[in-house]
This record gives sequence, structure tokens and C-alpha cells, in this order.
Amino acid sequence: MGAKGDEKAMIEVNNVTKQYGSFTALHEMDLSIRKGEFTAILGPSGCGKTTFLKLLAGFMKPSSGDIHIDGFLAASKKRLVPPEKRNIGMVFQSFALWPHMTVYEHVAFPLRHHHHTRDEWKQDIGARAQQVLKLVGLEQLFDRYPAELSGGQKQRVALARAIAPLPDVLLMDEPLSALDIELRVEMRNEIQRIHRETHASVVYVTHDQGEALAMADKIVVMNHGKIEQIGSPEAVYTRPETAFVASFVGKCNMVKGKWEQDFFIPNEFPWERWPDIGVTESLKKEGLCPVRPEQWKLAGEKEEGLKGTVLTVQYQGKEIHYTVEVENENWTVHQSVFQPKYGIGDTVSLSVKAEPSQKAASL
Repeated sequence: MGAKGDEKAMIEVNNVTKQYGSFTALHEMDLSIRKGEFTAILGPSGCGKTTFLKLLAGFMKPSSGDIHIDGFLAASKKRLVPPEKRNIGMVFQSFALWPHMTVYEHVAFPLRHHHHTRDEWKQDIGARAQQVLKLVGLEQLFDRYPAELSGGQKQRVALARAIAPLPDVLLMDEPLSALDIELRVEMRNEIQRIHRETHASVVYVTHDQGEALAMADKIVVMNHGKIEQIGSPEAVYTRPETAFVASFVGKCNMVKGKWEQDFFIPNEFPWERWPDIGVTESLKKEGLCPVRPEQWKLAGEKEEGLKGTVLTVQYQGKEIHYTVEVENENWTVHQSVFQPKYGIGDTVSLSVKAEPSQKAASL
């Protein structure tokens, strides 16, 4: 992960609401982001995460509440500090490069015009631009135009432009969604490296749980304009606090039933007693047991466990992903390729592993 910085908050969001007419896009958001912290805002389309980023950037005012950045009031219902007066950088989903500018000119532009650019950098823009291009591995392409660049190179230009003035806050809106899968993994590593070297506070908006789990120090899970859970990647993955978080982050199988001490009894299978695999109290109160795909033990028909029928089989390299129909439920099961394999139509036995899931650490 990136540098933690000190414990002082770089961004404080206090009771922020945003309304468009009668529609409420954000409901009373409270969030604190430390200096140097990499925070991922994770949620499905329409959950309010891009609206939140626009508020941080200064593109619009909140309907209520206030936002402080580095100790000063940046936005409230009556006050709005515009983007150019905030010490921020932005990376957009579409790259937003200017077709008539070279790579070098893209990096030089914010150095000339950013309100917070250091005086020594303004006096020697060429040296600073070269330093930044070297940081993102583009020093040999300084005279190229966007039309002459690959997707990954364009994304690096967008990153270089954003970090050139060394902003305190780097806002990133789905920056990797336009890239292919292999390049996205490469750029994840690149963004983490740049984060370590710049020590900026990063707010990274994404709908991709893999990106959030792999890169962030802290994840903010949003749904319908509200924060569902805030925590480390491991905490959000292994101990979801709501049914939405459990199903959205890691695709839990939500099983209904009741809890008796440290055991769960499924409604459909009252003879079963499943061990507590780290379920939060909030989900226990709802009578829910979230089971991750890798927390199932899949065995042959004659073994102990619930009987089900294999509906789908997807080979994924190190894993095989199964959909198993048990009574009226379809459950997702992930098994190592080194375990016994099953085909569509096979009858299998399912039971819950006793140990909590550890998959988040490997994503």
C-alpha cells in the first residue's frame, strides 16, 4: 500500500448531501481521509461515487454539509472554492488528452497554470516535466501526440499531467476502465508506485472490486447514495457489515436462517449446523450467513453435506468456478484445479469450511 502519512486528515467530509431537484444523489456522507492515504470509492453505476468526486474537485456545491481540504473550507452550501484554487490533480476515465498537444506539452501545461506549482518548477518547467515523464516511463516519447500513443501510454500521460504540480489530493475517476485486462493489472502497479513516490492522498472511484481490494488502504462502499461500509480491504472482504457489501464485494452467497450461539441453521436445511466463519453481528441480527465462493467445500455425491446439481462449470486457470443448484438456490463455488473436478449435471455435496476466508489478501 501507499504511504500512510501522518494522522492529520487531508479531507474531511461532514454530513454532505447532494440533491438534483427532488432526487437525492448523496445522503449525509461523513468521511475522513488522511494525508497520503489511498481511498477507493467502490460501488455500482448510479451509486453516487462520481457525484462525490465532483464535489471534492470543486465542480459543484453540496446541498448541505461541508468539505474541508487540508484544513480549509473548500465547499458548503454557500461557499465553493473552484478547482483551480484547490491543490488537486484529476485523472479521468476517458484520459481527456488534447489532440494538438505533445506529451511534453500536456505535462508543462499544469506546471504553468496550476495555482500551487512551486516557484522553482515554474522557473524551470522543462526540468520538472522531464522528471515527471521519467517517473511514468515516457521520457522517450515527449514529442509524440495522443494519436501516436497506445491506450496505456495515454493513461500514463494523463497521470503525468495530474501529478506534475505535486498536488496534495489526486482524484481518479474510473481511470483504468478503458484499458484491456492485462494492461489494467500493469497500470494498477504503476499507480501504486506513483502513489508511494508522490505521497498524495488518492481518492480512486471504481466499480471494480478487484481494483479496490488490490490497491487501496481504505475502501468506502457506496450504494444508492449512501455509505454502506468503510474499512480496510481485508475487513470489507472478510467481515461485510451489510448484505449489499457481502454480495457486491466478493459475490457472497447469502443464505437465510437463524443464529444459535456460534452456529448457523439455514431455513431450508434445519438439520444443518454451520460454524461461524467470521460473520458480523449486523448480519447475524438479519438472520443471514454470507458464504464466499471459496468457503464452500465441494465433494462427491456420497460425501456428507447438502446435495446439489452442477449447473455451470468455468475453468479459470488456478480455479474452477461452479454454479450448484441446491433445492431452490443457486450457489457459486470456487475450487482449486487440484481438487476433484465435476461436470455439468453431476450430483455433489456442499459443506461450509470451518476457517474464515483469506482470499482478500491475494486479490
